[in-house]
Amino acid sequence: MTATPTGPAPVPPRPRSAPGPAPGSAPGHALGPAADRAAPVLDVVVPVLDEEVDLEPCVRRLHAHLSSFPFACRITIADNASTDATPRVAAELAAELGGAAVQVRSVRLEQRGRGRALKHVWSTSDAAVLAYTDVDLSTDLAALLPLVAGLVSGHCDVAIGSRLAHGATVVRGAEREVISRCYNLLLHGTLRVRFSDAQCGFKAVRADVARTVLPLVEDTGWFFDTELLVLAERAGLRIQEVPVDWVDDPDSRVDILATALADLRGIGRLGTAIALGRLPLREVRESLGRGTRPAAVAGVPASLAGQLTRFLAVGLASTGAYALLYLLLQRSTGAQAANSLALLLTAVANTALNRRLTFGVRGPEGAGRHQVQGLSVFLLGWALTSGSLVLLRSGAPGASRGTELAVLTAANLAATALRFLLLRSWVFRDRRHHRPGHEDVPAAPAPAPPPA
Repeated sequence: MTATPTGPAPVPPRPRSAPGPAPGSAPGHALGPAADRAAPVLDVVVPVLDEEVDLEPCVRRLHAHLSSFPFACRITIADNASTDATPRVAAELAAELGGAAVQVRSVRLEQRGRGRALKHVWSTSDAAVLAYTDVDLSTDLAALLPLVAGLVSGHCDVAIGSRLAHGATVVRGAEREVISRCYNLLLHGTLRVRFSDAQCGFKAVRADVARTVLPLVEDTGWFFDTELLVLAERAGLRIQEVPVDWVDDPDSRVDILATALADLRGIGRLGTAIALGRLPLREVRESLGRGTRPAAVAGVPASLAGQLTRFLAVGLASTGAYALLYLLLQRSTGAQAANSLALLLTAVANTALNRRLTFGVRGPEGAGRHQVQGLSVFLLGWALTSGSLVLLRSGAPGASRGTELAVLTAANLAATALRFLLLRSWVFRDRRHHRPGHEDVPAAPAPAPPPA
């Protein structure tokens, strides 16, 4: 993520009345007068499944909003195997609005999957910039022009709406807030991503980038977004984040449990492919003119597997040191004090060793902050181990010292796993505002209008 894009030149706005070729749409089929119009600069896809109620107000509102854009736009309704009246509503909207300044078309696929619908439409669209928004329009459309402006100008490769970036305003229930933040924390810890919000249904990509990266994306469901972003980031592409105003749709029909399990499987599959070098990310980078990535710190593993191996070695040493310190201190200070002191001492040493050996952070800069953050992680470990000790004392007051040590060691191992996740995703995470291509952008400049 260090090189400024050197691919296609900025996309010039195009007159809306010029004739042009019809966009391809196989294996789905497209309906509407948009097929006889010039290729637009922006194609906004609305993926739908059984949305006969919400579809019409969504498209009309989006159509009115796009009418003010200074370049030609299209709305593509991507119906993936709806069984209600959605296909009829989509066809009627395409017939009514397709001849207006903003093109409207409907594409029907006979298989379900939001990712499948997006991949098909984006792969066959003739627009220079491709975007999508969810049909509920939870994201304020005021962010749409800032989202695509950097893509139209050629400044970035992918743009995402972020509910977690500075300046975003989010209204949603506590349950979905916790699930969303835990998911993004999991992505940072396992795949070491640097973008802040993978799930917001408000994203855009340059067409040349989509044609290169989409063939590598396997998921056809909700993990499609995450997989696309991870591959783009790993290929060294520039991802721009735009803070958005977002209001949760209380009528959402997403099966949270099924989606979460699918996401976990996707993370495992994608992480394994990256760790084993199965993806041609270097070829993607070179085909888009991004050059090579910066060399890694000498002697420090760059892959998740290598970092995990180093971390486990440091963790085993820390666990052994913790057990020894606890046995020595417990005789004079008592169990709780011995546990806290042993954790504190090993936490400081553990943070210092992982900082240098596992994550390759050298020099004094930021060392104090890293230790403070490491101690915050220590407090979580302390709560976990101390809580296990309290539960043991209340459940088995006559437990032997060996049992006590075994319970605390097991709890400490669990705290170690949590520690790796937090060290990787928070303490030693690359700061986005120090990395080109990961700026939080309150408002990107709008493209210039076409010359008179």
